[in-house]
Amino acid sequence: MTDHDVRPVVFLDVDGTLLPAGGVQQPATLAEWNAKWQNSSNPHLSRLTLEHGPRLLALPCDLMWATAWMEDANEVIAPLLGLPTLPVVDMGELPDIDDPVFSEDDWTAKLHWKTPALVETAAGRPFVWVDDEITEVDRSWVAAHHPGRALLHRVASDSGLTDADLVVVEEWLQTA
Repeated sequence: MTDHDVRPVVFLDVDGTLLPAGGVQQPATLAEWNAKWQNSSNPHLSRLTLEHGPRLLALPCDLMWATAWMEDANEVIAPLLGLPTLPVVDMGELPDIDDPVFSEDDWTAKLHWKTPALVETAAGRPFVWVDDEITEVDRSWVAAHHPGRALLHRVASDSGLTDADLVVVEEWLQTA
């Protein structure tokens, strides 16, 4: 089977990707995260670009959530963007908010906690991962462990996903 025989997957992150992080103070504890962030009362949801929903739906791919929001992305984010309920990647146990993976010191030198699960979920299919935390470590790991084509597209967390980012994804998918 070639890449052209299967639909590519686009893995979507929320925080810093669909929901820009610029100028936003995110919660410092898991309790704050659950109570104030990952629900429809989050005032920062107004920063979502609603036009991204139809554009994402028009992509020739299968969309999947790859976010710490997990099922909450379907309950909160999907309706705002006009997206249907999407599959959620099972990424196993989420790192603790105090885990060094979230440390600003050296997080870019570590494999992202999502990376192995995304490769496993793709199961050889071509995929795009859109996230604000992708590093060269992730790109190298995917190149060594994923037999199919992959685009790991890092967006700027301050602005989140832009039209230019979507053009990159659209053009890549046209060749997948």
